[in-house]
Amino acid sequence: QVQLAESGGGLVQAGGSLRLSCAASGSIFRANAMGWYRQAPGKQRELVAAVTRGGSTDYGDSVKGRFTISADNAKNTVYLQMNSLKPEDTAVYYCNARLLATNLYEYEYWGQGTQVTVSS
Repeated sequence: QVQLAESGGGLVQAGGSLRLSCAASGSIFRANAMGWYRQAPGKQRELVAAVTRGGSTDYGDSVKGRFTISADNAKNTVYLQMNSLKPEDTAVYYCNARLLATNLYEYEYWGQGTQVTVSS
């Protein structure tokens, strides 16, 4: 059984900051890659940011320069520091993880989502 525990969402004013965390636990050997996606009402889910175990990062164009993703490999945890938040960042943010299980197969998992609301 694998769980992704998300935390850190909430309500913030435009220009403010939030930090999201996602910790993977259970029958896993290690996290190969973790990241965040978001989905706003009426829109498709989109990549926010992702990081591989080796430290390579990828960002959605709309968050470059404002958001920073980082990971603690020992804790199988990923963090998303969100600065200079805008109302258009309002969405449900989902943690995504590609995890190497104890059977040495890689599986993809999604968190339940955490709401981020940015007021103008």
